[in-house]
Amino acid sequence: MNNTITKLQTYSSYKPSGVEWLGDIPEHWELSRLGVLLNPISTNNRTDLSLLSITREKGVILRDLEDEGANHNFIPDDLSNYKVLLKGQFGMNKMKAWQGSYGISDYDGIVSPAYFIFDLDKKMTPEYFHLAIRSKLYVSFFGSASDGVRIGQWDLSKERMKQIPFLIPSLKEQTDIAQFLDDKTAKIDQAIAIKQQQIELLKERRQILIHKAVTQGINPDVKLKDSGVEWIGEIPEHWEVKRLKDICSINLNSLPENTNKNFEFKYVDIGSVSIEKGICNIEEYTFKNAPSRARRIAKTGDTIISTVRTYLKAIDFIDEIKSKYIYSTGFAVLQPKEFIYPEFLGNFVRSDAFTEQVTVNSKGMSYPAINSTDIGRLTVVHCGYEEQKQIIEYIETANTKISTAISLKEQEIEKLKEYKMSLIDGVVTGKVRVS
Repeated sequence: MNNTITKLQTYSSYKPSGVEWLGDIPEHWELSRLGVLLNPISTNNRTDLSLLSITREKGVILRDLEDEGANHNFIPDDLSNYKVLLKGQFGMNKMKAWQGSYGISDYDGIVSPAYFIFDLDKKMTPEYFHLAIRSKLYVSFFGSASDGVRIGQWDLSKERMKQIPFLIPSLKEQTDIAQFLDDKTAKIDQAIAIKQQQIELLKERRQILIHKAVTQGINPDVKLKDSGVEWIGEIPEHWEVKRLKDICSINLNSLPENTNKNFEFKYVDIGSVSIEKGICNIEEYTFKNAPSRARRIAKTGDTIISTVRTYLKAIDFIDEIKSKYIYSTGFAVLQPKEFIYPEFLGNFVRSDAFTEQVTVNSKGMSYPAINSTDIGRLTVVHCGYEEQKQIIEYIETANTKISTAISLKEQEIEKLKEYKMSLIDGVVTGKVRVS
């Protein structure tokens, strides 16, 4: 438990709970079971109500029908069998209860017919129950009560759920606890939000630094000229403006169709790459089972950039490890010519000077794309080999400092999140007294 929590007030007397994970509890608290406190209900045929979702992060929320990325589940035309979930009731996605996908609703609406809906016993206030049941400790109880072999889809056992223990303070204490935790967690969330804003500013600073370095160099006294390209702006007088295809080859290598069917490889798709983190996920396939788009080959020193769903800005620089992967045909693989430092090309492609050109020249609204021929016509800048090297070293040094600063902020955020979880666990189990 967090050291800060141990310094807070405790109750005057405790008793054994009889539950190992709960330990000792306040003498006057009642130990009950969810089967006693939750009354299952199921009503439907209210298509006039709003559609709701139940998430791990926020519990019950209004479903955003416009955000396709947030709504992975199919919504049928007929919603008459969807269950009614009213404000103050407890809703649960039973397949993801082990993750904490449940909570008290702040809305009147309807949810999937596969979900569980409950009324609370009068001994419980909705505000307290919501905070307690979504604490890390209680989420772990739901994990123990769930079964399954398919990752991410463990089914909750009704009988074992009924046996999950739950602590009941007096109604006044429940109100005091809810108010205390609302206040404390709001302050912690505010501190986290400030640090997240600081991280975004650092990332923005890094992007500005890269853009300026690859378009104007690192000599502050150099004379500039208009590049003639809106997204590039002014460039040093001695630099040249070229097309991308003039400084690199595009999509030189692909897996042939007669590749051995049992050839095993790691595959990278568009959605698995980001401009900030590079490759975030890989999948393993044999050639016979792989998607038909799993064809691109990239070599060490190449840069990949998405040509479909270009708003994702899926860009990465290929090192020795990544050169062993196979990439989607949705990527353009850029192989720099001998007079271009690979890292210089990689940084330029990441800069706003290039990504904005990709965006403007992409076609399509919901699925914007640009073909390899058009991407080859986009404008880049070219300077001498030695100057490229100096720019690369400058960017690497600055990037290291910014990455270190971001890492420290992320560590601070994780500590705040850990403290928040520990505080909630401590309060709802009676280890900490709030009044």
